[in-house]
Amino acid sequence: MSSNKAYQAYQNNAVNTASGGELTLMLYNGCIKFIKQAMKDLEHKDFAAKNTNIQKAQKIINELMVTLDMEMEISRQMLPLYDYMYNLLKEANIKNNIEKLEEALGYTEEFRDVWKQVILKDRQQKYKQGASI
Repeated sequence: MSSNKAYQAYQNNAVNTASGGELTLMLYNGCIKFIKQAMKDLEHKDFAAKNTNIQKAQKIINELMVTLDMEMEISRQMLPLYDYMYNLLKEANIKNNIEKLEEALGYTEEFRDVWKQVILKDRQQKYKQGASI
């Protein structure tokens, strides 16, 4: 098996066995990766690649939006923030605006970092509960 196929198998397994929280973290990390690549593409004036990477980031933001549980208050608060980020990416793409990409990146990194903390606290609580049984 080539190393590329082995890596793909590993990634598929990671996605297939991940919890919902871990999948959300993966989405944030993917979005960050695509925004950063779009920024590099814009600097190199590779507008086709920039467009592709911004669209990938937008698809991730859209996925985050459609998977929100609107019964929960936090989801109702997150929806307009995701919508704002989506529009930042759209504006950045149309106007080749690096500042809008930087702003979208900042929000995505902040949400990812908060989400990491949520996962860690959840794991700690589950570990404590399991240890006391």
